[in-house]
Amino acid sequence: MANWDALIDEYAAHLTRDRGLSPHTVRAYVTDLGSLAVLAPEPERVTLAHLRRWLAVMADEGKTASTLQRRVACARGFFAWAAREGFVPTDPASRLQAPKRTRRLPKVLPTQTVTDVMDAAAARQAEDDDAIAARDLAVVELLYSSGLRVSELCGLGLHDVDLAAGTVRVRGKGGKERVVPLGDPAAAAIRAWLARRPEVLRPDSPPLVFLGARGGALDPRVARRVVHAATAAAGEGSEIGPHGLRHAMATHLLDGGADLRSVQEMLGHASVATTQIYTHVSSERMREAYRQAHPRA
Repeated sequence: MANWDALIDEYAAHLTRDRGLSPHTVRAYVTDLGSLAVLAPEPERVTLAHLRRWLAVMADEGKTASTLQRRVACARGFFAWAAREGFVPTDPASRLQAPKRTRRLPKVLPTQTVTDVMDAAAARQAEDDDAIAARDLAVVELLYSSGLRVSELCGLGLHDVDLAAGTVRVRGKGGKERVVPLGDPAAAAIRAWLARRPEVLRPDSPPLVFLGARGGALDPRVARRVVHAATAAAGEGSEIGPHGLRHAMATHLLDGGADLRSVQEMLGHASVATTQIYTHVSSERMREAYRQAHPRA
């Protein structure tokens, strides 16, 4: 008889070892399964009714539809694995469903606003004239230029950036690699930062493109603060983070005529359906422009 703690530990090891998921994702799965373990009997005795009660309790607590969907996906993956490995006799989660999530369109920064954000970061670099200001400009330029996730940016190795070819090699979710284009302004900002990188380099510094002020790996939280500061300086408020630049990059590419599959590849989306949300954003902006400009709209 497998107890919850042992089985969750085994599943976490499977997610890390066999599926290559990030520590952050694995911790989220462990937390979700821990909430189930509090309400359910031993794993081999769990039924669909137990799982539905678990969802009902979370709904009563005010959990959002997106949270419920994530936890359903977690339970389905866990019990499918447990049944396949023989830890439980059957898979009680195969028919488990969550309420449909209302898809919210992401806020997209206009092109001019993105330019203002970059100008704000460049102004700070010119004013401070130090290595960290040069790094910060390279961070915001690269996030918008190539649509990287903040974790991908912080994990970039020195050998992953090819300034001559204008490309960046990225290791995304699940350890999957992709190569994305690098715009000229971003390449220039990275080149300027790399020239000053030795100023924060330490003997034990990792061979990463971006370093913290003390020579360690750049913390994703610091990268988020860099973007918040740049957007606030541009008058957009500090609520716009790295993902806001990723949203902007995708939407501006589609607005400019890029095909959906190419944008999917650049963003590292496993499914084109995930990328299609940006087509809805572009369509809504087009409809708004029509309503404002057409005399018989």
